[in-house]
Formats: sequence, structure tokens, C-alpha cells
Amino acid sequence: MLKFTEDHEWLSTEDGITTVGITAHATEQLGDLVFVELPETGAKFSKGDAAAVVESVKAASDVYAPLDGEIVEVNDAITADPSIVNSDPRGAGWFFKMKLNNPDDLTELLDEAAYTASLD
Repeated sequence: MLKFTEDHEWLSTEDGITTVGITAHATEQLGDLVFVELPETGAKFSKGDAAAVVESVKAASDVYAPLDGEIVEVNDAITADPSIVNSDPRGAGWFFKMKLNNPDDLTELLDEAAYTASLD
């Protein structure tokens, strides 16, 4: 099940590892991405910490850690080709994978219907 933050990030959890990316809405607002900076594997973040940076033709933005946890994998493909995020934000355009300190915190995030409603 996908979860969402008000900061336009999506999360998908499988086997205790949460994959994080930015939503299609965020990519539409940013425009064509030209640069992505990802965190180091092993870095620990608290909810709301800036974990990654995206730059587009329009602006630069932080991507925040959606919850407390440790980075266990990053998607190097999007640093080599940031356009992957624009073309497949919920698939190949993921940013990083985290091991959450408390997986129960996922219940605090928005489901897809609530996220979609928040865009109106």
C-alpha cells in the first residue's frame, strides 16, 4: 500500500524496507529535473530532515525524510539521469530506501485518497 506525505513524497513498504520517491504532482510542479543529490547509504535521518535535493529548470527543492530511519539503498540511476524521475516517478524514479525506526509510524501518513484530496 502506498502512503504519502504532505511534502509530496510517496512511500512503499515491503519486507520491512520503505522505498521513498516524489509524487507525479511534485514532478509536474518542478518541471524537468536536471540534478539529483541523494543521501549516503547508512545515513540516519529524523522525520522532516532534508535527505535529498532535486534541481529543475524552475527551482531547487529538498526531499525530506518522511519518517525516522536509516538509508539502506539509494537509486544511483537517477543521479546519472534525473529525467527518470519525471518519466516514472512511482517506479524507476524512486530516491532511496529506508529501514524505519518504527514502522508503525506509517499509519500517520496519508493514503492515496487523502493525498489526492489535499491537492485540491
